[in-house]
Amino acid sequence: MESAWVHGDDGWTATPPDGLLALLAAPEPPAAWVHVDSVDLLADAARQAGVPESVVRRSVEGGGLGDARRPQLRRLPGGGRYLVSPTLVYDDRTRDVRTGTWAALVVDEVTITAEEGDTGLLAEVLEHLADPAHLPQDRGSHVFAAVLMTLVGRAAAVEAGVGEAVADVERVVFTPGADDPAEVVYDLKREIAEARRGLVPLLATFPELVAEQEDSQRETRTMRWLRRLDTSLTKVDRHLDAHDALLGDMLSVHLSRVSVRQNEDMRKISAWAAVIAVPTLVAGIYGMNFDHMPELHWLLGYPFALALMAGAATVLFRLFKRSRWL
Repeated sequence: MESAWVHGDDGWTATPPDGLLALLAAPEPPAAWVHVDSVDLLADAARQAGVPESVVRRSVEGGGLGDARRPQLRRLPGGGRYLVSPTLVYDDRTRDVRTGTWAALVVDEVTITAEEGDTGLLAEVLEHLADPAHLPQDRGSHVFAAVLMTLVGRAAAVEAGVGEAVADVERVVFTPGADDPAEVVYDLKREIAEARRGLVPLLATFPELVAEQEDSQRETRTMRWLRRLDTSLTKVDRHLDAHDALLGDMLSVHLSRVSVRQNEDMRKISAWAAVIAVPTLVAGIYGMNFDHMPELHWLLGYPFALALMAGAATVLFRLFKRSRWL
C-alpha cells in the first residue's frame, strides 16, 4: 500500500500517489512525502517519485556500501540522507519490547519512507507534521524531523514502561513469601538489552546530525530541536542502563536472601539432627545386648533410659532455641 502527501499553504495534505509525479514536475514543485509498507518497496517508490537512479542504487539498493537495510545514517551526494533505524514499542501486558524497521530516503524536498513491523509509527509522524512549530524551517526536512521525533518519543515511552515494570519487580523481590522472581528479572533484563540495541543506531546518528548543522551554521531552530532530541535520547539510554543495573542489584539481593534462607534451613536441619542424635546414641548402646550393661537388671532401668534420652533432647532443643538455630 502506498500513500502520499504534499506540503501546501495548509500544511501537509494527502494526495493520490498516481498524480504525485505530475506535481513534482511543475515549475515550483511542492515538498512531497511517499510512504510504503515495506522496505522492499522503497526503491520502486523512489523511482516513481522521480528520485535519480544513481541515488536509489547508492542508498536503498546498497551501491556496494554494505547492506542498505541495516541500521545506519548515510549521507548522499547533494545533501540527501538515507536513514534506517529500528523502531520500538513496549507491551505493558506481556512486558515485551517489540521492534520493527523504519527507513527514510530524503532527496531535495522529496521524502520516501517505509515501515515494517507492528510498531505503528506512521500515525505519530503525521501528528508531529500537524504541529510545524516544532519542525525545522526547511519544509523538505519536515518529514525527516518528524520521524526522528517519533523514534525518540517511542524510545522514551519504552523506557517509561520498562521503569514501571522494574518498580513492580522490585516490590515482588522484597515481598516476603513471594514467588521466585529470578526468571522475571532475567526476562526484563533481556527486554532492556533489546531496547538498548534499538537505540544504538539513533545514538550514533544524532551526534552526526548535530555536528552537520553546527558546521553549516544554518537553521538555528533545526540545531535546537536536534540538540533537544539528542539530549532526550541520551537520557533514555542512561535510564535504561540504570534500570538494568537496578535489576542486577535486585537479582544479587534476591540470591543473597536465598542463600541466607538456605543457611537458616541448614542450621535447623543440623540442630534437629543433633537433637535426634543423642537419643539415637543411647538407644544404640542399650540395643547392643551385652550381658554386662549398666542398670541392665534394674527395675527402673528402662524408664531411666527413656528419661535420659528425653532430658538430653530437651536440653539440646533449648540450647539451639536460645541460639536461634531453631
